[in-house]
Amino acid sequence: MRISIRAAGAVAVALLATACVSGGSGGGSSAPPAVNLTGKIQLVSYDGCDDMLAGLRAATARNVGAWGIGMPPMALMEQADGRAADTASVGSYSTTNVHEAGVDEPDLVKTDGARVVVVTQGVLRVIDTATRKVTGELRLVPKEQNWMPADLLLSGSRALVLMTHGGEIMAMDSIARVRPGPLGPKYVLVDLTGKPTELASMSMSGSHVDARMVGTTVRIVVKSAPDIALPELKPNASGADVLAANKAAVESAPIEAWLPKFEVKADGVTTPHTVKCENVSHPAEFTGTSLLTVHTLDLNGSFASVEPISVVADGDTVYGTKDSLYVTSNPQFWFMPTMPIPDVVSTPTAQAPTHDPEMPTLIPDPVGSVAPEVQPSHPDAEKITLSPAPPTSVAPEPAPSAVQSTAVPETVEPSAVQSTAVPEVVPSAAQSTAAPEATPPPERTEIHRFDITAPGSPRYVSSGSVPGRLLNQYSLSEHAGHLRIATTDTPRTANGKSESAVYILKSDTLAQVGSVTGLGKDEQIYSVRFIGDLGYVVTFRQVDPLYALDLRDPSAPKVTGELKITGYSAYLHPAGPGRLIGVGQEATTEGRQTGTQVSLFDVADPTAPKALSRFVQEKSGSDAEWDPHAFLYWPESGLAMMPLMSWGDNWSEGSSALVLHITDTQITKLGTIKHPKVAQQAEFAPANPGIRRCLIIGNTIWTVSDLGLKINDSTTLTDQTWLPFT
Repeated sequence: MRISIRAAGAVAVALLATACVSGGSGGGSSAPPAVNLTGKIQLVSYDGCDDMLAGLRAATARNVGAWGIGMPPMALMEQADGRAADTASVGSYSTTNVHEAGVDEPDLVKTDGARVVVVTQGVLRVIDTATRKVTGELRLVPKEQNWMPADLLLSGSRALVLMTHGGEIMAMDSIARVRPGPLGPKYVLVDLTGKPTELASMSMSGSHVDARMVGTTVRIVVKSAPDIALPELKPNASGADVLAANKAAVESAPIEAWLPKFEVKADGVTTPHTVKCENVSHPAEFTGTSLLTVHTLDLNGSFASVEPISVVADGDTVYGTKDSLYVTSNPQFWFMPTMPIPDVVSTPTAQAPTHDPEMPTLIPDPVGSVAPEVQPSHPDAEKITLSPAPPTSVAPEPAPSAVQSTAVPETVEPSAVQSTAVPEVVPSAAQSTAAPEATPPPERTEIHRFDITAPGSPRYVSSGSVPGRLLNQYSLSEHAGHLRIATTDTPRTANGKSESAVYILKSDTLAQVGSVTGLGKDEQIYSVRFIGDLGYVVTFRQVDPLYALDLRDPSAPKVTGELKITGYSAYLHPAGPGRLIGVGQEATTEGRQTGTQVSLFDVADPTAPKALSRFVQEKSGSDAEWDPHAFLYWPESGLAMMPLMSWGDNWSEGSSALVLHITDTQITKLGTIKHPKVAQQAEFAPANPGIRRCLIIGNTIWTVSDLGLKINDSTTLTDQTWLPFT
């Protein structure tokens, strides 16, 4: 049986780029000596294919079991030209909401003011903003594959469509083993001059991670797993026999089983490619179950002419600036506890889902006295409660057991942190008792930095690590020669309680120079935003502490203020000097979510952050809570908008977008924009009728769903045009 096992619980890796914020440089003249945490995670390039094969065989053999490669039994249940368009006549227009200015992120819709380019349901469409008509269409996949997710990047008269379709598909075969499907990502370069035309494409095995574009250069991150033929499982084979056979298959696999492969199609010719051994790097310890590959494409140059590079590593997040590319991973994610392997492998019984540290369960817990009310900013908004602000203008110094600011945290022994090898399991045929409980290693995030200042492939520079794991790409920020990282650490013990921290590393060496720990005891990070020399971290379990941090002295970062309110912000957005917008959920004092919440925070005084106004829409949610691309803030008019989904609504009744007006002190609801009712769909994967994105072009609002595009007046919200996608 030919399989290409995807390691348990595939990680999502996002590629960000280009720092946008600026501010004072990090201060402090009494910084302690830096502690370099590179150690065994320093990446090393292979000398050749023989060296690479020996290392990968040994590492992968340690991480293969009777169930496959890197897959414990429990995982089965989790399962043209470059000229810009002339936009002088269309006025101002919004762009994709991105983390860092100057670096574009893939999204389902792009505009340059003169045209809107949308990719939905396997079709790319170009809409002229003057005539409000579709001027070109290009079907990218057969109609029966309309479900395939896709995003795009736009540069002049060229677009790059990224069809990600989720990588390998997990399935069960007749003998209850994991069998992935053959799907992999595909990237299509399209010429938008006249009728949209496909110029070239690149396909590969593995799964898409993310991509970012600076200028006309796109960097794509792809994750792949070894393609190794494991022996068929015999009905009466013992667990030890199955494990031994799988190890033997791994130890005899050729180098081609690990090297990432891709195909480039141009001018009607398809050319196969393989990443070269000398372009692969590795840390001292690795699982051998995953490789991350970075492809570099110039949309106005020769397609796929730059050699890709790979890292033998498991990835969580990728973050970048104009000069640097950071790839992070959490080896603890791949820890597999020792467990018995049954003599006859059978379909496992259902288990309760494991706890996701990034989406913590809301657990009721008695709270203190009732906080005073804050008057809602609009009649449609609910009344909400707000805990008292700090009694003084200067935040009190926290107790040592609470929030702690340190120059350099206690060093963790490499042997406790870096080892990612899965314990080998060789039970006897008669084994029936539970295996001894294994202690997983501490959560720890490893960071690798690459230099991307020169054209072509990135160049490896340095490595470092910090305790805990990241929430998402907004947990990282490079500023004034330092990399700031916010993590949550959850001890894997019976009574262990999570807490969060912010660590400061030198961006050139990734040596740690300072930290502030002890944030949100027994809580998880829900959102992070770094703005210049300041940082904001939201943790949540029952109430939402918004922490304000002073990061001017990298060796001694500190918490300056804290605001506790009900609910939480899942996304934080800068709204001008001293203002911060939060998008998330309101919740009861017991932590039960009640509806979409948009908050306006006054953070002008870092020692005393305040909630100026909050709007709550009961029994609703928004894509903006987990996808920042769905949120639009337009400072020119103070408009903020996002998709809105009411709990229990029938999609056939149409979908809506919430439109708010945000001033320096208040949030007011202007209204909602609704798309027309739709007929019930009987397809296997019907189009999503929900509004997914909002744009501003001149004095109009454009809202996009899979079924069509609607145009409204941005002042009155009056309907102007409905353009269905047929």
